[in-house]
Amino acid sequence: MLSYWLRIFLELADTCSNFIRLKDGTGNMQDLNDILKIIRDRLIYIGGAPATEIISEAYLCIGVNTYSSAVFNFLPDLAIHFYKSLRAGHQEVVQQIIKEFYIPFIQLSAKKKGYAVCLVKVETRLIGRGIGNVRPPFVMPNHMIEIS
Repeated sequence: MLSYWLRIFLELADTCSNFIRLKDGTGNMQDLNDILKIIRDRLIYIGGAPATEIISEAYLCIGVNTYSSAVFNFLPDLAIHFYKSLRAGHQEVVQQIIKEFYIPFIQLSAKKKGYAVCLVKVETRLIGRGIGNVRPPFVMPNHMIEIS
């Protein structure tokens, strides 16, 4: 039995000629893998789950070869270095960056609902590239985030 989302994507792919890309925002590898296996040649796939880098290796394994990076907004050099290392197969560099940056970043993001978006917005402000506040129901932090 096809999942709800797979049925929706199949219907869209069959009826909408201008439906050409699918950006995954969930990180649900099973659903995305099913979609890829059934309608692979019909769409361009982009990973887009929060802190996508942490699952970028899994994306590559199922055929998603690009993703959007929230970290690129405030640490573009790190994000580019990570992507190039990933694509070049430099596993030791990829694992080091995941361990030293992405895992702590994700752990901090998980401390409160909405922090993943809030942190990106706060970080962009810190580098002088503020991109506005989060939308309700989330609120911008008004105090230091405890990292422990």
